[in-house]
Amino acid sequence: MANLNFDVIIIGSGPAGVSAGFPLVKSGLRILMVDGGYGKEKLPPEKNFIEWRTNNVDQFSQMIGNDYHYLKMYGMGASPKLKVPALDYVFKDFKSLNRISSSNFSAIGSLAKGGLSNAWGCGVACFSDKELSSFPFPAPDLRTSYAEVANRIGVSGGLNDDMSDYFGLDEFSQSPIELDLMHKYFLDRYNIYRNQLISQNFRMGRPRLAILSKDLKDRKACSLTGNCLWGCHRRSLYSALHEIPELLKHKNFDYLPGFLVSNIVKHDVGWSIEGRNLSKNINESICSSKIFLAAGTIASTRLALKTSGYYGEVPILSCPTAAFMVWAPKFLGTKRTPSFGLGQLAFNIDISKDVNACGSTFSTTGIPVAEFLAYLPFSARYGADILRNLLSSCVVGNFFLPGSYGVARAKLDCNDDLVISYSVNPELTELMRLGRKILNKSYRKLGAILLPGSFKIGTPGGDIHYSGTLPMRKEPGPAETSWLGELSGCKGIYLVDGSSLSSLPEKPHTLTIMANADRIAKKVVEKTGVGKFYEKFC
Repeated sequence: MANLNFDVIIIGSGPAGVSAGFPLVKSGLRILMVDGGYGKEKLPPEKNFIEWRTNNVDQFSQMIGNDYHYLKMYGMGASPKLKVPALDYVFKDFKSLNRISSSNFSAIGSLAKGGLSNAWGCGVACFSDKELSSFPFPAPDLRTSYAEVANRIGVSGGLNDDMSDYFGLDEFSQSPIELDLMHKYFLDRYNIYRNQLISQNFRMGRPRLAILSKDLKDRKACSLTGNCLWGCHRRSLYSALHEIPELLKHKNFDYLPGFLVSNIVKHDVGWSIEGRNLSKNINESICSSKIFLAAGTIASTRLALKTSGYYGEVPILSCPTAAFMVWAPKFLGTKRTPSFGLGQLAFNIDISKDVNACGSTFSTTGIPVAEFLAYLPFSARYGADILRNLLSSCVVGNFFLPGSYGVARAKLDCNDDLVISYSVNPELTELMRLGRKILNKSYRKLGAILLPGSFKIGTPGGDIHYSGTLPMRKEPGPAETSWLGELSGCKGIYLVDGSSLSSLPEKPHTLTIMANADRIAKKVVEKTGVGKFYEKFC
């Protein structure tokens, strides 16, 4: 393969990479996609969470890991998904092999086939016209791509409720996933006290999720097993991994897993990627007319900065997060039953005139009990006893602020390693306090209590909503990109993942990344024309 040449090389097989891949391959161009090639070692459980937790003899391997993975990660402030042994492959070796170091910031990425979409919360949303106002193209340019991507991947949650305008996806959505009894209770209470809750800047409704409530092609609808964190054997949860076989049906698409790109080199005509073929353990170089960087914001940023020779600082937008637990006394002593394991209800809060927050609440079923000890004002010993009786009457939630309040800085050092640093925004403490106050007041109306001390601010970068390192601008300067995501000073290099987003609101951003990758790919095809440019060089 080292001697073959392509019209476009896509670096990364995650949501951005596959979303760019479809319009490119349909144009007739010859496409190569490369990625780190890591894959899962274990199949996900087929029985519901409660059943296999009760009866499976392989508990240690599933919950702790044969290499003690969960215990190694516990206490590091990591998201539960980073601790699940079966998901270790998603995050494995990302920082070391991509030469990334960070201080006070969780720099998370993936070398897996399908990228981080193997372990995400599946939340999706359209950015509003106001949120797209900083992007250097008209908002309607993205609407067609939003629709096309949403219909392709399958989105559920479509319902005329108080979150419809916020998410903007009802036109393309399947019906919502079924709620458990406690979330039904909260939603009923919300509808009773809706006017009062809206007056205190709190709105609630169904989340919009890249999860099927109806079968789509060879993927099956959610069956409410509660295994969302451990893997879905029905493939109800969207992963870009599912779309690679569809791309491979095209004769002009090649896929090379296990290729770690270290350099992008300019030639008289076109570019080449240089890197390590991990499966063969050899160095290789592959030529192309154009390069689409879709390796994830952090990895793409390092490659783009190195290629352009830029050694100044760039920002990394990241949404500050918090987690909380609420207790509904009405459900004390309720028997735990299988239910949907990701966000069941979503909320939006107007913290101030210019600052919004959002989040979702989750059933405690399907999450290891140890994850909840940090929410209680007791030692682990006594907390475990209390949770044994309390947990079935609780839900947990997450809370996100806009990315402009969680900005880290990144730059290449003299060895071309990407170094990330973070300092806390002085406004953050007050915004979190106001958000907690509104949540506390609102959930009391919903018949629940925000447990004292349970509102925990997350580790910076733990949101994994990284964006805006090389933002699209009308007149891009150094370390910026054009309206097409083309890197300034590097004609033919396109940033199609979160790195080129011009801003980052508090809401889920993956669908916008995918829609923008689709938009860029279509515009590049229109601008370049359809043909086989690889015959002109190398």
